[in-house]
Amino acid sequence: MKKLLYLLAVSFGMISCESKDPVLFEEGLENYPTLKKVLSDTAKFQVQIIYTQIDRNEHGNPLFTDHSFNLNDNHYFYPASTVKLPIALLALEWLEERNIEGLTLETTMLTDSVRPSQLPAFTDSTSQNGLPSIGHYIKKILLVSDNDASNRLYELMGMDYINQKLREKGLLNTVITQRLSFPISPDENRHFNPVRFVDNSGKTLLELPERHSDSVFVVPGNPKIGQAFYRNDSLIQGGMDFSYKNKFALSDLHGVVKRIVFPEAFVGIERFNLNEEHRNFVLKYMRMLPRESSFPKYDTMEYYDSYSKFFKFGADKTPIPSRFRIFNKTGWSYGFLIDGSYFVDYETGVEFFVSAVVYVNEDQILNDDKYETKEIGLPFFAELGDYLYQRELKRKKQIPAKLPNISWND
Repeated sequence: MKKLLYLLAVSFGMISCESKDPVLFEEGLENYPTLKKVLSDTAKFQVQIIYTQIDRNEHGNPLFTDHSFNLNDNHYFYPASTVKLPIALLALEWLEERNIEGLTLETTMLTDSVRPSQLPAFTDSTSQNGLPSIGHYIKKILLVSDNDASNRLYELMGMDYINQKLREKGLLNTVITQRLSFPISPDENRHFNPVRFVDNSGKTLLELPERHSDSVFVVPGNPKIGQAFYRNDSLIQGGMDFSYKNKFALSDLHGVVKRIVFPEAFVGIERFNLNEEHRNFVLKYMRMLPRESSFPKYDTMEYYDSYSKFFKFGADKTPIPSRFRIFNKTGWSYGFLIDGSYFVDYETGVEFFVSAVVYVNEDQILNDDKYETKEIGLPFFAELGDYLYQRELKRKKQIPAKLPNISWND
């Protein structure tokens, strides 16, 4: 019986195989000096990489072959904005679970405040109608990694819902317990604003009171990072404590991107329970560039194409050729740069998953705004993306890829 289930899983593309390629990340690095430098000093740069080759079976279903470098889900890194991806996906799952007539992506979402640490949100000048909604918050998260948008969805669902759902899906190395770029205490992060959804006539469709979680989520190992850090204008000696911040291991990030691109490759309980309309909505804005958005409209000098597309293009501010589409989520903070991506070339049919994290903080001081992002961080991602892309161009595939057919227009 077990053998039959295994064969069925392979047939439908639900099995990932691990491969030890002796050449990968060891040879062919002559033209990639920053990549070579980072890979040769894993202790300093705390680099981790997961690369997944994608093949197809006779049914067109994906078959994954995973490669990893220095992967360690127990080694903590600050995930920064990458946690916004599961927050966005779970907000859609939460929405579908309500099953309330008239409550949709576009329904006006009014956030109130009842504590000094909370901020209200009754308008949104970047949306077409000037009003906030779940859908518009998700757009801003995926287009330019908007912090406030993510915080609003965190406040909507609360940490108990978020963390319970992640565990149910097998994402066991993730803890999400805080708003981002919003310095409040762990206890204040356990309080969630009142939220009200109203239709176009102002009628209330759903009202949530202020809520509070009694749960205390702590990052395993109580990690500390750096040798010193700034708090306001004071330099504090010793590592910064990340015990009550977020954790999102690279394997979990990689798995979330896989789940939204190929949900059929996972058993039902591991998937995000989204209808096709909502799934396509996410894919559309994961791959969209800021300049392609109408609402919000972004200044392309600040939000250039590679602003949140690190692999292959992160070190270059020129427009990304239209043949390439990258369905991804990035994060960067405290010297950590992270990207989890599904990389596609629509001209050649190349497709692969790649996720990586690198730490660039030579002086080991946090919050001093001295990180080697431009010198090492972004070139590392650009070179790694091109290194893997060139390998994929040479790889022979028995069955061509069936790439996502998503409208490019906003």
